[in-house]
Amino acid sequence: MSQHELPYPQSDTIKDIEFDWQTHQREGEGSDNWQCTWADDDHLYCAFGDGGGFGGSNSLGRVSLGYSRIEGNHDDYTGTNVWGGHEAENRAQFAGKSWGTLCVDGVLYSWVSPDYSAWGWYPGHASECRLFYSNNHGAKWSPAKWLFFKEDNLMIPTMLQHGKDYADAPDSYVYHYFMKPFESKTFGCPNPGRIYLARVPKDSLLDRQAYQFLSNIQNGNAQWNSDVQAKIPVFEDHVLGVGWNCSVSYNPGIKRYILMTEHLHTSRGNFGMFEGETPWGPWKTVQYLNHENGDHFGAAKNLEMTCFYWSIPTKWISKNGREFTMVFTGINSKGNDAPVEDKSSDGNDSWNTVRCKLVM
Repeated sequence: MSQHELPYPQSDTIKDIEFDWQTHQREGEGSDNWQCTWADDDHLYCAFGDGGGFGGSNSLGRVSLGYSRIEGNHDDYTGTNVWGGHEAENRAQFAGKSWGTLCVDGVLYSWVSPDYSAWGWYPGHASECRLFYSNNHGAKWSPAKWLFFKEDNLMIPTMLQHGKDYADAPDSYVYHYFMKPFESKTFGCPNPGRIYLARVPKDSLLDRQAYQFLSNIQNGNAQWNSDVQAKIPVFEDHVLGVGWNCSVSYNPGIKRYILMTEHLHTSRGNFGMFEGETPWGPWKTVQYLNHENGDHFGAAKNLEMTCFYWSIPTKWISKNGREFTMVFTGINSKGNDAPVEDKSSDGNDSWNTVRCKLVM
């Protein structure tokens, strides 16, 4: 793939990424999503969907939404279901899906989209999103009194990860990335795809009036507006489109924000990794895979075609930033439309970790 076919210019900071598949670990078979946040108690917390979480399966302990705690280092960790799932410490209170959880000042926040079917249904996930919070590390969750609707052109949010308990943040804001909804009954990668950015003071996450939306960028400086209709995309892909979810984390060792999403078709291993100097870019391309025709930019082409939704727990980034552990999930080898009893447990529809190295 030539550089002019990339959605953003080639990175001059990160030349490539190497995957050490000998470090690959798989847990929580049958459950997906798994975006992690590094909490004040030094553990990772994450949401999972459509399974039993750690120790469970597609049927054993199955819940629509659950939360897990991961204790330990990247090469020696254990997972426990805190809320929902197999042998959970607490029962799940409600259904839904989440692709964004963050710990700020000891409080967990998690964006939740509704779930109206047994397997997840895109029109339901895209209809609205509400912020929930937990003061006891996921044992119990409470909702904000407001929500965003599809008419706001905001869906399936995630939050920027900025170190332990958000302590590495350079300012007092929390940044939220929202996907633009598209008209479909199935998950996909609209073209052009768009991602929007909002910020809110970290002590006002539950105050809807405190949210501001990226409305302009001049000379690299972001401008913000409280009017949701004034927002502009923070990320666009007019080449192969943008997936229906993304993750963003800050790597302090290399002083770069890493945004990851997919393109062309979902759940096909079409991995996109981009880096920027600020939460709003400017973005440059690190990896851009197209498994459909074998046209790849970058060395990550050995990612399996069934994986999607990649994220980087900031706890597991090396001090110099050049090594990190990637968490990813995917679809089952028999496909998401198969009945529960027909689904095998041999696919990427699981918690997956792999150690990675950046080539600088």
